[in-house]
Amino acid sequence: MRPSVAGEPPSSGRRVAPLTTAVYSAAEWDLLTDLPGRVLVAAASPGPGRPPRGVAAGLAGLDAVAAGRAFDSDLVRAVVSAIYARHDGAADRDERLTDLVDLLAACRAAVRVLRRRADPADGAAYRQWVESVAARVCRAGDAGASPADRRFLGRLAGALDLR
Repeated sequence: MRPSVAGEPPSSGRRVAPLTTAVYSAAEWDLLTDLPGRVLVAAASPGPGRPPRGVAAGLAGLDAVAAGRAFDSDLVRAVVSAIYARHDGAADRDERLTDLVDLLAACRAAVRVLRRRADPADGAAYRQWVESVAARVCRAGDAGASPADRRFLGRLAGALDLR
């Protein structure tokens, strides 16, 4: 078996995990890779004062997740790669996807993990990217973001320590 060269897949055909992921425990990595999907679902879910979302909003959220591939952050690109590589039904395993209290707690936990382990620029890029997923969903469609959407986005930004 031939050893792999940096950036080249090993001869087995599988890519080695990026160095970025090596500093996170499995639980921390799961948190960071699950959070964008949880945010997308929460932003797309109707709530008090929040309008129901259509397909366009979901697509806008998926587009925002995919946009992370072009970020100038190794962490964001590694998270997007992990999201797209999943085949384990991870999005289906958490029944609390739209519970706002749990989502905000997960955001705060992610911020703590990022402060401990991530390069500050990567941590900031990740937090901004996750917020952009929700913002695109809330602003999709003809009506744009409602006052309740703006409150949701404000709470999310606060939990992500962007305010």
